[in-house]
Amino acid sequence: VQLQASGGGLVQAGGSLRLSCLASGRTYGTYYAMGWFRQAPGKEREYVGAVNWRGDNAFYADSVKGRFTISRENAKNTVYLQMNSLKPEDTAVYYCAAQRVYSGGFSSTRSYDLWGQGTQVTVSS
Repeated sequence: VQLQASGGGLVQAGGSLRLSCLASGRTYGTYYAMGWFRQAPGKEREYVGAVNWRGDNAFYADSVKGRFTISRENAKNTVYLQMNSLKPEDTAVYYCAAQRVYSGGFSSTRSYDLWGQGTQVTVSS
C-alpha cells in the first residue's frame, strides 16, 4: 500500500493549487482518516487538515481555515487538498498521510501510519 502525492508547483500569492493523493490498495475506503501535513525548510512538519473516512467531515489548522478544503473520493482512492488564496508562508513540502485505524486524533503526525512522498508547493510574493 502506498500514497502518492502530486499537484505541487510554483504559484503567485493569491493563486490556487489542488493537490491530489492517490492511495493504492483495495482497503483505502476503510481508512479512518486522511490527513495533509506540510514542512517548510528548517521547521517541523505541521498539520494542515484531515478528513474522515466518509469524506463528510473535515478539520483544518487555523492557519489555513477558510482558504483550504480537503475532500476525498473513495471510488478513485484519492484525497484532495484545494488551496486558495495562497500566501508565501504556505510554501512547503506537502505530505498526505493515512490513519488506517483510529489513533486518537487528527492533528498529530503520530496518529498516521502511512505517508506519501511529498510534493513541493512554492508561493511567490
